[in-house]
Amino acid sequence: MPSDNFVTQAGLFKEQTISQHTPMMQQYLRIKAEHPHILLFYRMGDFYELFYEDARRAAELLDISLTARGKSGGDPIPMAGVPYHAVEGYLARLVKMGQSVAICEQVGDPATSKGPVERKVTRIVTPGTITDEALLEEKRDNLLAAVFQQKQTQGQYIFGYATLELASGRFSLCELADEQDLQAELQRSQPAELLYPEGFAAFHLIEQYKGLRRRPDWEFDLETATTQLNQQFGTKELTGFGVSQAHAGLCAAGCVLQYVKDTQRAALPHIRAISLESNSDTVQMDAATRRNLELTRNLSGGTDNTLFAVLDKTSTAMGSRLLQRWLHRPLTDTGVLAQRQSMIHALMGSDLETLRGHLKLVGDIERVLGRLALRSARPRDFARLRQAFTQLPELHEFIHHLDCPPLHQLASDMPPVPKLLELLNRALVENPPVLMRDGGVIAPGYHEELDALRALSKGATDYLAELEEREKARTEIPTLKVGFNRVHGYYIEISRGYAGQVPPEYVRRQTLKNNERYIIPELKEYEDKVLTSQSRALALEKRLYDELFGHFLPHLSALQRAAAALSELDVLANLAERAATLDYHCPTFTEERGMRYDRGRHPVVEQVMSSPFIANPLAMSATRRMLIITGPNMGGKSTYMRQTALIVLMACIGSFVPAENACIGPIDRIFTRIGASDDLASGRSTFMVEMTETANILNNATTNSLVLMDEIGRGTSTYDGLSLAWATACYLAERISAFTLFATHYFELTQLASQLEALSNVHLDAVEYDEGISFMHAVQEGAADRSYGLQVAQLAGVPRAVIDAARIKLQELEQLNHDKQVVASEVAAPAQLNFAQMDDALHKAVDQLNPDELSPRQALETLYKLKALKR
Repeated sequence: MPSDNFVTQAGLFKEQTISQHTPMMQQYLRIKAEHPHILLFYRMGDFYELFYEDARRAAELLDISLTARGKSGGDPIPMAGVPYHAVEGYLARLVKMGQSVAICEQVGDPATSKGPVERKVTRIVTPGTITDEALLEEKRDNLLAAVFQQKQTQGQYIFGYATLELASGRFSLCELADEQDLQAELQRSQPAELLYPEGFAAFHLIEQYKGLRRRPDWEFDLETATTQLNQQFGTKELTGFGVSQAHAGLCAAGCVLQYVKDTQRAALPHIRAISLESNSDTVQMDAATRRNLELTRNLSGGTDNTLFAVLDKTSTAMGSRLLQRWLHRPLTDTGVLAQRQSMIHALMGSDLETLRGHLKLVGDIERVLGRLALRSARPRDFARLRQAFTQLPELHEFIHHLDCPPLHQLASDMPPVPKLLELLNRALVENPPVLMRDGGVIAPGYHEELDALRALSKGATDYLAELEEREKARTEIPTLKVGFNRVHGYYIEISRGYAGQVPPEYVRRQTLKNNERYIIPELKEYEDKVLTSQSRALALEKRLYDELFGHFLPHLSALQRAAAALSELDVLANLAERAATLDYHCPTFTEERGMRYDRGRHPVVEQVMSSPFIANPLAMSATRRMLIITGPNMGGKSTYMRQTALIVLMACIGSFVPAENACIGPIDRIFTRIGASDDLASGRSTFMVEMTETANILNNATTNSLVLMDEIGRGTSTYDGLSLAWATACYLAERISAFTLFATHYFELTQLASQLEALSNVHLDAVEYDEGISFMHAVQEGAADRSYGLQVAQLAGVPRAVIDAARIKLQELEQLNHDKQVVASEVAAPAQLNFAQMDDALHKAVDQLNPDELSPRQALETLYKLKALKR
């Protein structure tokens, strides 16, 4: 609690004593002092209000009005507010911006409060800890992460990294050997909020992320973290989770858990375990590779035209999220992959539409269970659970008709729950309201006392009609009406024309323009009785609703396993549908090094092309480890390379692939060096980015890695670039022996095929006609004979004068090359090419024109000739 002369850490207020403010503002300042660095939504009636600097920030971020409430402490108070019934929309916008919000509610009773109603912060909404359906992206994991850097022997560092998805309770940690591995993990997980310790030495790796939160060093203490985790899981040690020796990862995990406890202020029963993620069982990909392959995000940051966009036809949002996790963590365990393939094959032979229909009705129960665990589930969340439980017997019957033991094992993790289903059928109305606030959630017949209290309220209609008829007859006032509103309660309304006939026992309650409203002792007594019954009924209904949580929490672990099994079934059914619809085939795995396929296609490009995709083969083995790929720009070199990586990756998640007879040997890593752009913020040019990515590949690739290299050396001079490309290809082929697809326009590299045993040339063909070009997109053995760069430039609309000048220059350079004058100091200076001279014909033709002597037809023909000269 702050003292009377406190000043907030953020400097929000002038230096003055709290006692100078009104009692309500004193309460606000004390609560704000506990949350100085985040926005405070302070509940006042039907609005959440913000004051001082919070109001200014919110007005700017949310584009809402900035006003003043009055004066407190002698100064106007800046104020902004949002309606409580629309708060979720504003919170969603703030968390997308990386902002956090403390929600301060009234917890006292206004009727008994002296001074301001008691308020306290009931929850803190942060980007990484949101669980509300309205705030979450349904098809994306919302991760809270923490990173820790631990010094090892000999001055080396290791990174600990932990992630938690609060909505599902999925908690994991890993340890990363260097900065490249950390970058890859951040690229894979894309945390919504990232915690880091004070003085974090590698801040440059994380500074571009939203939702950064600096935390005190003590939250990363190993002993504290171990104690916290054991308390959370109810264990004495962490050995059973396989994480006890991952000290750096545990430090990060401890910070995550502490932060969640601080923000949620509730028990976390659904966080029951933590897992160690290891790179040894996955096909590793660095950040550049994930970006270049456009797995879940395209190069522009969107989701269109990605592998995920093509593959994701899942029936549930939780299945969609699981599919994304699979795409970012392809496996090396061929036993698991073969099991997935067998389940996909069995599902392809079943009635997939019926299965997927049941799964759609299951919905996103993974996140519903998370809200249930946090006791924040809403009535419709329970209705969704009821609908999901209804599908479980149907799903069991469906699966057990299939001859597939792995699917039967999967079904055993999602057994029917008849007792819980029966409870929900009895407890909930058929279509419950969104919120519990106004009642109407608990079904009739569930609780005898609640039914009796509701009956008393519902009987009011009959009583009021009877009273109205009785009073009309007694007073002889035909316009007399009995009514009710929330502000004034029950009343008897009489028009002014009959004011003289109002009995003396009628007490005026409200005056309107043409009517007077009265109350009589009998009606007042009935009003007290009915309103008391309504209040008691609502209180009882809320208590019964809270008791529902207690019925489900003992089953939470089993229900989480069921949700995980349903997610996996959804992904497998989805991959079966994709295989059947898109003509994918089941790949095989072998212990022999290499990979091959027939009629391979790029899974994304073939979906966006209007013309048929040209399928191509691939054959690589221990004796054919590198393919030098030549051919024209736009000829399909990059597409061919990427399709190979995507076919391998799809196989390594268990999916069928867009290729026939695919056979894949051991693959431990996939690397890509495709395309580049300046990284000016870090002071790196395009060429520096290219060389950094190349260095990462050369330092980390192994004999079982798949490497895609596209146009190495193009960012520098011709001879520097050629030399680098030559040396890189030789290093990959001889020193590393990685499986490499090496696309280049340096035709000198094709000579390596005659010098290195494991290297072969292939090319993508093109046909030239009338100075135009047609791309065949077909991969053929051998080297291309030319690049067709001028023809591609002409297709792009480069002016004809430039093309002609380039053709002259090309002829000179080819002649120089033919004469083997390759040393720069020995090359004769070519004649200066003057583009102005090439335009002389156009100027001369215009000067010779006499428009008055041209017929309409001649004028049109002349115009076409001039246009041709301009090109």
